[in-house]
Amino acid sequence: MADTSPIGIHDLSFATTEYVLAHTALAQHNGTDVAKYHKGIGQRSMSVPAADEDIVTMGAAAAAPLLERHGSENIRTVIFATESSIDQAKSAGIYVHSLLGMGSATRVVELKQACYGATAALQFAIGLVRRDPAQRVLVVAADVSKYELDSPGEATQGAAAVAMLVGAEPALVRIEEPSGVFTADVMDFWRPNYREAALVDGQESITAYLLAAEGCWKDYTEQGGRPLEEFTAFCYHQPFTKMAYKAHRHLLNHCGHGVDEDRVARDLGLTTAYNNVIGNSYTASVYLALAALLDQADDLSGQAVGLLSYGSGSVAEFFAGTVVPGYRAHLRTAAHRAAIDRREPVDHARYRALHERSFPTDGEEHRTPAETTGPFRLAGIRGHKRVYETRAQRPPRHSQIPR
Repeated sequence: MADTSPIGIHDLSFATTEYVLAHTALAQHNGTDVAKYHKGIGQRSMSVPAADEDIVTMGAAAAAPLLERHGSENIRTVIFATESSIDQAKSAGIYVHSLLGMGSATRVVELKQACYGATAALQFAIGLVRRDPAQRVLVVAADVSKYELDSPGEATQGAAAVAMLVGAEPALVRIEEPSGVFTADVMDFWRPNYREAALVDGQESITAYLLAAEGCWKDYTEQGGRPLEEFTAFCYHQPFTKMAYKAHRHLLNHCGHGVDEDRVARDLGLTTAYNNVIGNSYTASVYLALAALLDQADDLSGQAVGLLSYGSGSVAEFFAGTVVPGYRAHLRTAAHRAAIDRREPVDHARYRALHERSFPTDGEEHRTPAETTGPFRLAGIRGHKRVYETRAQRPPRHSQIPR
């Protein structure tokens, strides 16, 4: 007999960078009216990685609180989703696995499909738990969004990592069946192996996103999904926060509802609080939206939330989650706000220097300055190998919050 226990997100934590650039500073440098950023794309600031930060340090920092609360004994799989990969062969998740001191009886893999990768990781994790409900899966989504200086995409940059513990009888969100999926071969955004910064066709990307939103919703309804009216809120991938509003208006029109701006604000208003000050975090983005919603809403117990994940190129998925009664006791709201508030503002000159910084490719030893204060740092490279350091090795502990 098949196990029918609910499966979903048992715990969620995020981390971002040490530095932040305000869009007021970017506007001043560009000679641009800051309203172009604040109102036009809905962004107020963007996280900027320090010299000793990358997707591994952010991913480990996001995941560490999950292991501190729950331990790692039942985690047999780590899935790392990113489009900012640091190696063409080795999974960034193996570095995270090592930094966190996890046991060797673990499978670790890296997934890639633009900003959609974390949703694929979540769905794959659910399948593993369905096969063995006693195990949990650690999903880490970490990215550094990087475009060329002075390009149209520059103002949408950002960096963050979200870690999710996926298991049976989850404490936060039960992930429902079915999902609606959509794929189309589109060159709206891509990064060839020989480039550090992505290439993007902005208008094509908006068009592709809207087409994908329509397509995955169509499949969702054909698979027997919930009607639009049953959702309390919607979490969208946010390359910039106004894109979520654009996509939701498009979906409402597509479903024959017309656009009621009060309804749009109610459906999305609480989901943009983290993304609009962190910037685009690619694979982590839609789950930052979920974190913002859970952290701010009065009580979502028993209510349905829609999630629309989009990754350029393109792949999209729409699915529903039901918020578990009692979820507020398991949230990390104070830690999430502290992660944002602790960032040190940098001026435009410092930001540009960090943006242009890269490791030489000669394989020699190159150390990074110790700029960060978090638990993990990228110490440098040696012999073509990245070297990471742990500042404080704390053994996993169990809090008073129920497992």
